[in-house]
Amino acid sequence: AATTELPTGGFVFENTQRNKFIEGQGYQVPKAYKTGTTICGLVFKDGIVLGADTRATEDTIVADKNCAKIHYISDNIYCCGAGTAADTEMTTLMISSELELHKLNTGRQPRVCTANRLLKQMLFRYQGHIGAALVLGGVDVTGPHLYSIWPHGSTDKLPFVTMGSGSLAAMATFEDRFKADMSREEAMKLVRDAICAGIFNDLGSGSNVDLCIITKD
Repeated sequence: AATTELPTGGFVFENTQRNKFIEGQGYQVPKAYKTGTTICGLVFKDGIVLGADTRATEDTIVADKNCAKIHYISDNIYCCGAGTAADTEMTTLMISSELELHKLNTGRQPRVCTANRLLKQMLFRYQGHIGAALVLGGVDVTGPHLYSIWPHGSTDKLPFVTMGSGSLAAMATFEDRFKADMSREEAMKLVRDAICAGIFNDLGSGSNVDLCIITKD
């Protein structure tokens, strides 16, 4: 009887010949998309400040100069999206409706950790094929919370986070000037400057700066 060999660990190069043949036929091999965006968020004394640029790109073309990247999740939770615009839009919309049903079922304000769990479980289920890199922020009964969510479903809970192709420039600004318990004005200025750093140092980011301030009120 023929036995099938179990694959060993490491990289698999089974499809290299196939891909070479497909390329030879004049077809284009799929390439990884670059996330042209700068989004970020930070925790301040009374809540959360989220920020995003407004440029949407299609390869080297600016597709939209004023695209809203800060999405509504619930009254106390908002989410910035980087990556494939359609994926971020649809993902946040679906989780927003799930949380609304959760709120109606429980009669309570949804928590940020619930939104985080729903988002990460959905993205993990699709193994990274949904190109949504998110910055989730909100204030609930337990205080302000900020998460970064990667397309494969991993999450980080931090006092300040950045995402997208301009995230390194924004992170440099945060690491230089962030301090705990900042005032609302200081936090807004810092997030604005972090997004501006992304806009000026990354071709995939540009146009305007959008800010979203979330407090317990």
